[in-house]
Order: sequence, then structure tokens, then C-alpha cells
Amino acid sequence: MPFEEVKQMDATQIPVGKLLYMIGKGYMTYVNRNLEEFGINTTQLHLLFEIAHHTNINQEMIATRCNVNKGAVARSIRKLEDNGLVKREIDENNRRQNILSLTKDGEDVLGKAGKVLADWENSVILDDGYIKKEMLQKVLKEIAVKTMELNEGE
Repeated sequence: MPFEEVKQMDATQIPVGKLLYMIGKGYMTYVNRNLEEFGINTTQLHLLFEIAHHTNINQEMIATRCNVNKGAVARSIRKLEDNGLVKREIDENNRRQNILSLTKDGEDVLGKAGKVLADWENSVILDDGYIKKEMLQKVLKEIAVKTMELNEGE
């Protein structure tokens, strides 16, 4: 759907799912374009967040937490490792598993990537406009939870 056409449409005539899809697609395009300079994409950024916020996390835990197959996680982690952003250490409690952590470069990239996300939010969410950011976050979280419930067990 062309940009000008969307701008002219009555919002109540666009299905919520279509709006969410358009937002998600636009978000991914914006973030991926702005992450290119760091040599990562949105998928890899998501993994960096998981590693940064969970100590003693391994690839299997990330796959489960992110609802992504283990192979995809392994490929992304390998790229992050090759780029010097993540390191693996053998888990002493289970030598078949590797514990993942961020390198100093990984922490730096994560910080800079956080600014990309904040810039997007500040550009598209008008706190003094039609909805407060906190209210939007609460509504979107509830939609996310209900969506997860609908897909539970799949």
C-alpha cells in the first residue's frame, strides 16, 4: 500500500493486523538500515539483548526464549562471535553447552544500537500527541501476551 494512500485512509478502515504488519515491516527496515554500520541486523541485536540481560545463558535457552530454531540461533551467534561481539565459554556444569557473554565491543555495539531504537521511538511516538508512550507500551504488551496465548503449544 503506497505511503500517500495510507496517509489518506480512515484508520478505522485498516485492519489492526495490517497496521501492526506495516509498523513491524517499517521498523525492521529502519533498524536494519541503521544497524548496517555496526555489522549486525535486528535478529542479531535481539540475541545481543538476550545475552546482555541473562547471565549463564546458552544457545538453547535463547532459542527457547525467542521462539527461534536452534540452527538459526547458532548461525547468528557464530556471526556475532566472528565479529568479536560475543564470546563462548564451556559450561562447567554441562560441558556440551557454551555459556554466552558479550565482549567489550559487543557491549559498545549494544549501547549504540539502543540509541537507534530510541531514535525510532522518538520519531514515531508522540508523547504529547494522541497517546502516551507508557499507555502504548501497556496496550501492545497485552496484545503480545494474547497473541502468544493464541499460539501456545504450536
